This record gives sequence, structure tokens and C-alpha cells, in this order.
Amino acid sequence: MARHSNLQKQVLSLYRNFLRASKNKPGFLPQIQAEFRRNAQISRTDIMFIEYLIRRGQRQLEQLRDVHTKQMGAFVRTK
Repeated sequence: MARHSNLQKQVLSLYRNFLRASKNKPGFLPQIQAEFRRNAQISRTDIMFIEYLIRRGQRQLEQLRDVHTKQMGAFVRTK
């Protein structure tokens, strides 16, 4: 089995933490899965962008863990 890089381990850990945090909040799971699937297409060599997304994800995770959070918004780019 191939070993994961530290960056891959961070992403996997962030995903697991999102899944755990979403258990108590109905409706969040599909949006979390869609976001991670959408970002799975990013090239592994684009390290700066991946690190940015990890930091952004950690901030969003803290918001999700807050007991007062009931909805999660997202910014969507239009063409």
C-alpha cells in the first residue's frame, strides 16, 4: 500500500473531522462530500492552492462545530 504525503494526510484528517462534525447537523453531509469531490480534481503539484484550501476548510470546520451553526453557505462563481 502506498504511503500518503503529509499534505494528503492533512486532507484526509480534515475530511474525517468534517464527517464527524456533520453527524449532529442534518443536511450538511451532501454539501461536504460535494465540496471534497469537486476539489479532488486539483493537481497534486498545486501545493499552495491545496494548503490554502486546507486552511479555509479548517476555519469552516470550526464554524460547523459551533453549536449555533444551523446553515452553511457557499460562494459560487458564475460564468
